[in-house]
This record gives sequence, C-alpha cells and structure tokens, in this order.
Amino acid sequence: MLGFVIGAAILQQQAELLALNTLLLIAALSLLLTLLLFKFKCQPWLHLPARLVLAATLGFVWASGYAHFYLQEELPKKWENQDIVLTGTIDNLPFQFEQGQRFNLAVEQVHADDAGDLKPLSQWPSRVALTWYGADRGSDMRQVTAVLPGERWQFRVRLKRPHGNANEFGFDYEAWLLEQGIRATGSVRPDKYGQDAKQYNRKLADFVWTPGTLIEYGRHRLRARIHAALPFAPYAGVLVALVVGDQREISMADWTVFNRVGIGHLISISGLHITMVAGLFAGLVFYFWRHSFFLNLALPLRLPAQKASALAGALMALAYVALAGFGLPAQRTLIMLSVVAVAVWTGRISSFTAVLSLALGLVVVFDPWAVLSPGFWLSFSAVAIIVFATAGEERTKPMGSHTQGVVNTLRSASLMQYALTLGMIPLTMFLFGQMSLISPLANAVAIPLVSLVVTPLTLVGSVMPAPLSGWLLQIAHVLVDFLARFLTYFSTLPFAVWTAPIPTFWLFALAMLGVLWLLAPKAWPLRGLGLICCLPLLLQTAKKPPEGELHVTALDVGQGMALLLETAHHRLLYDSGQGFGLEADSGNRVILPYLHARGINELDVMMISHNDSDHSGGALSILKHLPVELLSSSLNLDSPIVQAAKQHKRCVVGQTWDWDGVHFEVLQPVAASYESTKWKPNARSCVLKVSTKLHSILLAGDIEAIQEDELVNMIPQKLRADILLAPHHGSGTSSTAPFLKIVQPELAIFQVGYLNRYHHPKPEVFQRYADFGIKRLRTDESGAISIQFGASLKTSQFRQENARYWFGR
Repeated sequence: MLGFVIGAAILQQQAELLALNTLLLIAALSLLLTLLLFKFKCQPWLHLPARLVLAATLGFVWASGYAHFYLQEELPKKWENQDIVLTGTIDNLPFQFEQGQRFNLAVEQVHADDAGDLKPLSQWPSRVALTWYGADRGSDMRQVTAVLPGERWQFRVRLKRPHGNANEFGFDYEAWLLEQGIRATGSVRPDKYGQDAKQYNRKLADFVWTPGTLIEYGRHRLRARIHAALPFAPYAGVLVALVVGDQREISMADWTVFNRVGIGHLISISGLHITMVAGLFAGLVFYFWRHSFFLNLALPLRLPAQKASALAGALMALAYVALAGFGLPAQRTLIMLSVVAVAVWTGRISSFTAVLSLALGLVVVFDPWAVLSPGFWLSFSAVAIIVFATAGEERTKPMGSHTQGVVNTLRSASLMQYALTLGMIPLTMFLFGQMSLISPLANAVAIPLVSLVVTPLTLVGSVMPAPLSGWLLQIAHVLVDFLARFLTYFSTLPFAVWTAPIPTFWLFALAMLGVLWLLAPKAWPLRGLGLICCLPLLLQTAKKPPEGELHVTALDVGQGMALLLETAHHRLLYDSGQGFGLEADSGNRVILPYLHARGINELDVMMISHNDSDHSGGALSILKHLPVELLSSSLNLDSPIVQAAKQHKRCVVGQTWDWDGVHFEVLQPVAASYESTKWKPNARSCVLKVSTKLHSILLAGDIEAIQEDELVNMIPQKLRADILLAPHHGSGTSSTAPFLKIVQPELAIFQVGYLNRYHHPKPEVFQRYADFGIKRLRTDESGAISIQFGASLKTSQFRQENARYWFGR
C-alpha cells in the first residue's frame, strides 16, 4: 500500500500524462513481473524492494488512468467567454455572500445563446461552478433568487476553463477543481431588458430527486435551522461547520485566530469528530446489545456484540460524512473506520499498522489526487505518530482506585498530546512554514470542549424541535464565543507562532528522523540527540540575494499588480494586487502566504502606485498582518491605507535611495499633481526605476499616453531599462511607440488575469511590443515570473518550472 501511494504521488508531479497504450503496456508488464516474483523464488532481500517498485508502478498507472478519465471532459476553447444557456440541477450547498451566491450545477442541456441548436452533451463538462451576482457590475441592481439544492434551473452564463493563480507555495485552484469534478467555472449573465427582453434565468423544477440532491437539501435545512435560531450570531458559521462541514461562513479573522493557536482541524466535521460520534454510537449499541437479555431478545446469540457495534459505528460515520457533503477529509475518515469495521467482522485484525496502511491505500484508490492535500498527510501522519509513540506503553494497567484511573487517563492523554506536538513539527513546517507554540494548551481546552460538548449540543440542537433546538444552539454558541475569546487572547501573544522558510525535502526528512528518534521507546539510546536533527529546520532563515544583486518576483494575482523586490538586506513590495470582497483579497490569499512561506516577516517599503483596487486591494491585509516600515504611495492622505500605515510618504519625482548596491529612483508623479483635480488616479501612478550596476527594471504602474509622453520629453535618459512592467497591464491607452522606443526593454511583463473583462493586454498593444523585438511574458500564461539581476538576467516562469499535467486543461 505504501508503494501504491508513492506511485500515485509521483504521477501528481508530472507535467504530462503517458498515453493510454503505454500505460496498459506498463500495467501488463508489472502484473507479469508480479506473477514471476511469486512463482520463482529469488533472493529474500529482493522481495521487499521488488514488491515496493511493482506497487508504485501500479499506483502510477492507476492514478494516470484516473486522470485520463476525468480530463476527458473539457469546455471547448471557442466557447470560453461566450454567452451560452445551460439547463441543470443545483447539486451542492449554495453559498450566499454580500454580492451574490455561488453554487455548482450538474449540466443536463447546453444551447448556444439565441440559437436553437442543442450541443452534444458529451462535449461539455457535466459539472460547472457558477457565481450569480446581484448586480451586473455597474448596471442597475437586480435581485437574484436564492437557489436551493435539487432545483432545476436554466441559466445564461459565460464560462471559462479551470484557471487559478500559479505561485510558489500557493494554493493550486486548478488541481482542487479537478479533484471536485468541476471542469469549468463562470458567472450567470443578467437577463436581457428593453428591446431584446428575454428571460433566460428561471427555475424549471422545484426538486429533482436523486440521492445527492436529497443529502444536499438535508444539509441546507440543517444550516437554515441554525441560522434561524442564531440570527446575526458571530459564530453561527462555526456551528454550521460542525454540523454540515461548510466552512465558508467563518470569517478570515476567525480563521487567523484558529490557525495561529493550532485548532483549525476542530472547526469542521473533522476526523476526530466523526470518530468520536461513531465511537459513542458504537459504544451505546455495544452496551444495549450485551444487555438485551433483560428484554428477552438474546441478541448476542444471533450476532456478537463486537460485530454489531462495529456495524453501528460504521453506519453512523456514513451518516455524519453525508452531512459533510462527502467532503474529501470526511471520506478519508469514513474509509479508515470502514476498514476497521470490516476487520472486526472478518476477524482479520492483525495489527493497527496493517489497518492504517490498508485505509491509506484505499483512500488513494478512490481519490488519487488526495496526495496533493495537506490534510491527507496530516491525518494519516497523526495517527501513525500516536501508534508509534504509544507502541512501547503497557496495553493494560490495573485501575486500582478511582483516583489512579483518572491519573492513568490523564497520563495517556498527555503522552498522546506530547507525541502529536513533537511528531507533527517537521510536517507542519514542511507544509506551512509555521507551527503554533501554544497549540498544546489551546487543544487541551478546545478538544474536550468542542468535541465532547459543543459538537453534540449543536448536532442535537439542529434536529430537535423548537424551542428546545434554539436553547441548545444558543448554549453551544455561548461556549464557542467563550472559546474564541480565550483563543484570541493567546493568539496575539508574540510567541504564539514559530515561523521559518518552508524547508527542502531533505531538511524535512532529517527532522522527521530526529523526531522518530525522540519518540522511540525509553530504552532507545541517546533519544535527546534527535532534537539536534530538528534544529536546521527550525533555525533556517530566508534566502537573500548576494550584495549588489536584485531579485524581482512578479506574483500571479490575477488582474492586478504585485511585485516583490529583494536586495541583500531589504525588501520592497510594489503594489498589493486586487480586492475580491469584504475579507478576501490578493494580500491575504496570495502575497502573505508567499511571504510567510519564504520566511519574510517584514517589509522595508510597500509602494502603492495608485488607488485603483487592482493595485491597492491587498494593502490593508498586509499592513494588518505584517510589519511595514514605510508606506510610499500616491493615495489621498485620508485613505484608510494611509491611516493604517506606521509611516507614510508620498512618492514624488526625484526621490532616490540605495540598498546594498542597488539604486532606487522615483520618476513620477510631480509634486504639483497632488494639488490638481485634473488627473485620474492612473495619471499619478508611482513610477519606480531600480538599477543594479549592469541591469535595470522600470515599474510604470498604470500611467497612460500623456504621462508616457511627459517622461519621454522630460527625462528620456532615465527611462532606458532591460525589464519593463507593461503600463496599465497593456491597455489601449498606454505603451505608446515613442515610449517603447526610448525604454528599449529586452523583456516586458504583463500582469493580467485570465480572460479578464478588460481584455488586457489589447491585441494591438501586445503586437506592438513584438514589433519592437521585445520578449513578452504574461502572468496568466506563465504564472509568477521571477528575475535575478546578476551578471546576467535569469528569468523563470512558475508554470514552466513546476508544470503539471492539469495546467491549462
């Protein structure tokens, strides 16, 4: 099973899939070699590595075939960003937010807009993710109807193929969509009004009966009951997550607290909760089954109580996982518990490690992409570490007095917490680049409170009749509120979280070896030396350019700008990407995770070129969660961003400074422009030129043709640069021929969103760069773009350097 998982994990690192014929040939040869291995005796030492290699090969082939099957569905390229009409069923729990709602649609029929031809369904994705906004972004507000699971609807939509931001250490949205079976995303278009009035978006049926829609509608009803009992309650979203596994209503601020104190795993239908509920139900069945003689049933004579309780626990786990909408983490726990139940029924429990390995393999059989999820490795590693650390403990101990029993229970719980805290250090640092130092204390309070009190109260309260349901839910909410206040205090402590750059695999492996040495049985020699193996992982620092060099990373933030400039001892962030909503923006979704993963915990300067939301959208999040010594901008002085800054200075032409042998100079705007009401924010964009001894880069913000002309006429000698950040994302109002002729860049970077609504870069502008012989890179195609300014210019593109077979599919 371990070999099978390794093979599937290797497949998920590949840039291309092998052809089906090649995979079939490899599978046949592997099976033949397996038969030969068992038929003819070979050296004993060869058996284990041979079986491991064969299992890894089969895992690779299985995961490849799985990927081939699910990648068959795709949106035809010519229909991207075109109006089409879909008919289908709402097949998940919709999420309402301030601007609209999001939901998945199981597609049944597809029509071209204003055409009667029915497109063959096989050419279209069977499941798409849609967003229905309440306003057409600038048009008059139109109320959207809240959709419910199981309803059949017709929608006029615009779709695009799966595409997400591609940055080092970032969330792989395309892989997540593939795992969810979603092969296109898009938005609902408003109905046509006026002369071309036509109602496209309408409900066709109240409910379509399928097992999936029944489960999703039941989840909707439970969520609605919680909201009805707790209107406007700040932590109602936490209770919803505990009952139906929907975490989308929990605010980013709350998630920050939960993650800093290390209890994020509790705020949902987690494996711990499923195991607890299943174990409680199994224990009740076991007790009443054994005592059924008092009811003259004699049930143990018909079926052993152990088998009855195992079956009851597995069925309860199935019901609870259904409440979670069969989310992937819940599925993993269900498979593990089902393996245990089958082992009890067949009398085949030989060792817990065998059961754990079987569950591990089955999870990957049903979902080969599970190996991409941090939760997969965290959940199985946590169980494995507990088994390893407690293997040397005595299985049974005389209970003695009641006090001695309590002491033994506390001792076992402390040992498990100690083992988990130490054992998970290498993995959490490898996956997240940080670990919570107060996690043991937080979990000691949160685990019993959430698992033994809040979760049962919430589950019972969500199904009981009113007013009892309301009372139970309110009690649960009071307890969550108390817990949140307690955790918020500790999360603000300066030592709450230990951060370091995400380590290399070899540093992780060394630390993991050290931790296993520490957790080895007591007789193991020199266990304390294992701590030395962890020190390189914990004490490493962020990589820095050599003296006199400059490293620039143009992050992929969609339709927005954000570039990190690094010298030997200083860092500057130019623009902060776009804002997506009240709490979501490029700052907390892209930039901060990247900086933390790199071990960058402060910025010397953040320069916000101007006020447009695609340049300043993430600034507040960054200022809130990261120390920034100086904010340089062209923003109004009453801007919330300026007010939140520790120190602010307006960018003005003539400002210069030097960091570690690298020269920085502001070329725009002039001071007088701040006193004028004539110019739009674009015209006041901070233009920054950064130069090493050999090379330079020009960051032009969103300046337009007039500002380009002023720069060309006033300071042409300062414009020459090897790299140019294309002004205004390559819009039709910028990148004039005289400007490009003076700058003479070798490379131009276009920070643009995939199929953005502004159609940036404009085709004629993009071609203009080519006509001047300028190499062009765009973040929607390349992902994050990194440039090293040393003796030569070295450029890397994330989507090329880390290509995966699902990119662009």
